[in-house]
Amino acid sequence: MRRKIIAGNWKMNKTPSETIKLINELKPLVVTEDADVVFCVPAISLTTAIEAAKGSNIEIGAENMYFEESGAFTGEIAPNMLTDIGVKYVIIGHSERREYFAESDVTVNKKVLKAFEHGITPIICCGESLTQREQGVTIDFIRQQIKIAFLNITADQAKTAVIAYEPIWAIGTGKVATTEQAQEVCKAIRDCIAEIYDDATAAAIRIQYGGSVTAASAAELFSQPDIDGGLVGGASLKPDFGKIVNYK
Repeated sequence: MRRKIIAGNWKMNKTPSETIKLINELKPLVVTEDADVVFCVPAISLTTAIEAAKGSNIEIGAENMYFEESGAFTGEIAPNMLTDIGVKYVIIGHSERREYFAESDVTVNKKVLKAFEHGITPIICCGESLTQREQGVTIDFIRQQIKIAFLNITADQAKTAVIAYEPIWAIGTGKVATTEQAQEVCKAIRDCIAEIYDDATAAAIRIQYGGSVTAASAAELFSQPDIDGGLVGGASLKPDFGKIVNYK
C-alpha cells in the first residue's frame, strides 16, 4: 500500500515572518498518521519554515533547484544549499516554471538527476494544456514528459520519486479535472513507468493530482487507485489545507 503524500505549493506567497505565522496556524490542523505532509515554500523562507516546522509532522520542500552545484548562475539555488539546511523535497518542472522561465523536458531531467544525487526527493510535475486536452493528445504528451524526465534514472531511484499530474487548464482556474479524467491520466503515468522499468517500480511510485484541489474534492480524488495524494496550490495557504490532509 502506497503512503499518501500531500504537498502544498506556496508559489510566490508569504514573507518569512508570514511563513512562521501560517505554519504555526496549520501545524495542529495537518496532524495525520496516514500521509506525508510537505510544505514547499519560497527560497527566502526555507530556513524559517524548517525552524517553524520542528517537532511537527511537516517536511519542508523547495519550489525549484538548479542542476549545478556551484558556479556563475546568478539567482539560482544549488542542491547542496538545500540539503545543508535540511530540505527533503523539491518541486521540479512545474508548468509555471516551464511557461514563464523556459524550462524544458531536458532541464527537468537534469534537475531530477541532480536531486537524486543529493538525496532530495523530486516532485516531478507534468500536465497538458487545454488545447492538448481538446485535441486528444493528453496521454501522448504526458508520456513524453515522463519518459524524458526519467532518462538515466534507476529503478531504485524512481521508486522513491513523486510525480504530480497537474492539468495546466486546472491550475488556479477553479476548474478541476473530473475524478475519471484525473484517474485516467494517473493510471497512464503508472503504465508508462511500468514500461520504462517494471511493474514493481510502477506499483511503488507515488502519483499526485494537482490543479485546484479543495477540501470538497480531495476525498474522491485521493480514493482513486492511482492517485496517491495531491500537490495543492492556493488551498495550502488556508486552514482548509487541514481538511485536505485529513480528507477521510
